[in-house]
Amino acid sequence: MAAGRWRRAGSALLRVIVVWAVSTLTMLALAGILPDFQLESDNGDSATTVAITAGWGAAAFGLLTALVWPLVVRALLLVPALVLGLLVFFLNGSLLLVALDLIPNGRGASNPETAVVVAAVMSAVASATSTALAVRDDEAYRRRLSRLASRRRRRRGEDTGRGGPHGTVFLQLDGVGHAALLRAVHDGLMPTVAGWIGSTHRLDAWRTDWSSQTGASQLGILHGSNHDIPAFRWYEKETGDVMVCNRPASAAELQRRAVARTGHGGLLSMDGASRGNLFSGGADELALVLSVAARRDRDHRSRAGYFAYFSDPANAVRTAISFFAEVGREIGESTRARARQEEPRIKRGGLYPFIRAFATVVERDVVVSAVIGDMFAGRTAVYADLVAYDEVAHHSGPHSRDAAKVLARLDRSLALIAKAEDHAPRPYRIVLLSDHGQSPGQTFEGRYGLTLKDLVRAGCGLPVSRRAQRTRSGSEARAAVRVVLHRPAPAGDETPPDPGSDPVVLASGNLGLISFPGAPGRMTREQLDRRHPALLPTLANHPGIGFLLLASERHGSVVLGPGGAEVPVDRLADGEGPLAGFGPGAADAVRRTDRFPHVADVMVNSMYDPETGAVHAFEGQIGSHGGLGGEQSAPFLLAPLDLSAPVDEGQELVGAEQVHGVLRRWLTECQGPEVPLGAAVPVPDGAAPDATA
Repeated sequence: MAAGRWRRAGSALLRVIVVWAVSTLTMLALAGILPDFQLESDNGDSATTVAITAGWGAAAFGLLTALVWPLVVRALLLVPALVLGLLVFFLNGSLLLVALDLIPNGRGASNPETAVVVAAVMSAVASATSTALAVRDDEAYRRRLSRLASRRRRRRGEDTGRGGPHGTVFLQLDGVGHAALLRAVHDGLMPTVAGWIGSTHRLDAWRTDWSSQTGASQLGILHGSNHDIPAFRWYEKETGDVMVCNRPASAAELQRRAVARTGHGGLLSMDGASRGNLFSGGADELALVLSVAARRDRDHRSRAGYFAYFSDPANAVRTAISFFAEVGREIGESTRARARQEEPRIKRGGLYPFIRAFATVVERDVVVSAVIGDMFAGRTAVYADLVAYDEVAHHSGPHSRDAAKVLARLDRSLALIAKAEDHAPRPYRIVLLSDHGQSPGQTFEGRYGLTLKDLVRAGCGLPVSRRAQRTRSGSEARAAVRVVLHRPAPAGDETPPDPGSDPVVLASGNLGLISFPGAPGRMTREQLDRRHPALLPTLANHPGIGFLLLASERHGSVVLGPGGAEVPVDRLADGEGPLAGFGPGAADAVRRTDRFPHVADVMVNSMYDPETGAVHAFEGQIGSHGGLGGEQSAPFLLAPLDLSAPVDEGQELVGAEQVHGVLRRWLTECQGPEVPLGAAVPVPDGAAPDATA
């Protein structure tokens, strides 16, 4: 152990010497390039004297940066991002001028404008050098964060020893299904997770609601209710608004509704931290939380997570290098996919390489750093979402080599967090879970040549694009309209319909939602048959569609399938009729969604092939989730063995709200400040919230 400490000390000293030497050379080079930056007297000096002057200047600048920077960052976190950027440059220039004044021989000189340039270049070079020397030295990174946290606790007068009840860290691997996790472990991609399964942790699968997507799952997990979340995006007739789970305004409203329904702030209400999530969970400590992203008050400004991370130049350089490497990796992978003519395949150009790099690098680095900081601060409950796999699997496919590499890098992040527990002031239990899985498959448009919106418009007799008209599905839909309305084939373009009659067609993975804004309330099958007699047969009999859900005047609600199949919702059964092949729990999931106030006029679930696991997304994704069919509905829960089993033997864990109850119970078992067990029980669907909850 002593030998290891000496090796680490020697390695750290070597890095300091190398960074100082490179900074000295940089200062010499800048003195030769910039006329207003001098390191010698007016009469000239020897090369040795100039080199010594540069060495003194580089050492003084580095020392001032190390001592002054952490003190200034605390104040800079309160200012807007643009002002922060300007202050950083002026601060660096000021530190350089002070460093030049500290050179013993008094030969360093610069005007203020040039000092800003010199300081910026030297900081970038020093950070790049330090990062290049320790870019993979995770142990050094952990020790550094631990030292910073210990100093903060000492300043606050807190105990720097280790003890007290367990804290809990919930790490969500977005989009990683139960089967995908097992494949990754079997293929050796995730050695950290492999070491947990069966030895220290218990692995269970759970089943999502019909809306198998982060908005519904995470709202249920963090706030105890995902009532009235029919999809990732949906239309609300009374306001004319389209709700989208990853829009800040929508996320804030959904969180407000959940809190009002349960009567409690959320899973993280007491001494909690929320990192990289759509919703806060009631936490006070927030970073990259969408539901509070639009707030500007000091206590809830989620973007402070960026400031706290990137205020360290080493972090900025480390992440920037990885960011551009990821952009290059995506361009290379997409080029290889095109060259090999891999199918299914979607376009991955434009801004997507940068969007992917943000999700797989920037978001990951900021969230992991925040979680480790939370552990070193001794917080009781932390919930963090790592979205890298979900983003890549959407565009590359959940079973792709690209997605597999992302899982391997996520495993390394998990190892970093797990080892940080050794330096935390209290012991921690790490719970790993996912919010949904992903199902592969060609897009609906890629397979049939038209979008769901095109098909709906054709079935309603509305104009569609010429490309959609030429497809077989589009031609059949338009022919069906002419037959039922006894119309001849049109000689030219049709007259545009009333604007109010146009349907709103939205896609959430392989789940489609059709709403008719001009009709008050939820339309029934009978109303639709009278208004658009060809629409429902066109949709129900399309080979890319599995089943439809809609209201009925005769039966309350019905599910329609191909070949004229029609089953009242209260008689639905798993594995039968239109739900054949969709697996256990499908009937209950459909029945629950049918009771939502904002369920669409027509809910459309794509086909599902049980043999291949494929679905057809109604948006541009070859790995999708949001509806029923395949691995998308089967996420996982991996928890320490010393926590109680999620459910009794022989029972299933179903729905995000039930997962919320399990996590609350585990917080109680950890004996820390927790959500009281009676405080956040969701109100049954269709009931009013209890004001006394």
